[in-house]
Amino acid sequence: MQVILLERIGRLGQMGDVVRVRDGYARNFLLPQGKALRATEENRKQFETQRVHLEARNLELKTEAEDVAGRLAGQAFVAIRQAGDTGQLYGSVSTRDIADVITAGGFAIDRRQVLLDRPIKALGLHEIKLQLHPEVTIDAILNVARSEEEAERQSRGEDVTVIRDEELDLETYSEDDDREDTAPGLGDQPQDPEDL
Repeated sequence: MQVILLERIGRLGQMGDVVRVRDGYARNFLLPQGKALRATEENRKQFETQRVHLEARNLELKTEAEDVAGRLAGQAFVAIRQAGDTGQLYGSVSTRDIADVITAGGFAIDRRQVLLDRPIKALGLHEIKLQLHPEVTIDAILNVARSEEEAERQSRGEDVTVIRDEELDLETYSEDDDREDTAPGLGDQPQDPEDL
């Protein structure tokens, strides 16, 4: 199906481009979300009459996104999760979890704006990408820890997954120690039958 893009969409094109996409992608995502129109003559004429208005609206949204990006760039957010001693999480941190943590931090972010290359399944500091506008993408830091104190340690650069070796004092064995522990009259000494 051919559609006219009403905004810039990554890997497809810029606003006003006529592109060919799969029917399901157009029907289920682009058209219902208002990101594109079917490429008919009537829609092309409608787009050309609204082009100035759409470009102005896009510029306004981009300016707002850049303002938020300036405040959000480089921020660190803490997500508290349960994990084993090796640092593996019991589950994973999803885009919804990240959006909730950032929203609790004072920024309105939707889960669709969080871009994850791979799932987060371990403790530590993770770099995440946030796409605030089709043309504005920034990086933020997600600190996944078991507690607030652990998050502080991780932010200082400590590795909280290292299990500290406990030093055990091993006693040396000697036969003399073994003899002292035995009851009187027992052990390696021959017993006199009269003493019994």
